[in-house]
Amino acid sequence: MRAAASTDTGAAAFPWDAAMAFGFGVLRLSPAGFWHLTPRELAAAVRGRQPARPRAAAPARADLDRLMDRFPDRTARTQFPVAGTTAPAQ
Repeated sequence: MRAAASTDTGAAAFPWDAAMAFGFGVLRLSPAGFWHLTPRELAAAVRGRQPARPRAAAPARADLDRLMDRFPDRTARTQFPVAGTTAPAQ
């Protein structure tokens, strides 16, 4: 039996060759161990072998204020307030 190259939606087929190479070569799983993994477990194993990426620091309040001044949520054309805000008194 041969896996289809793509699905009806046009999405790419699952990369079985790469998954098996990772499972057998990197994780050194037995064939039975590999085929007992769920896709979610395999994805977690891949993520676990990748180096952690440092998270970017949140912007300082002054930087955020400058951005909010430069790119306001409301413009003269906006007829309604942004979700979670109140309309200014008129």
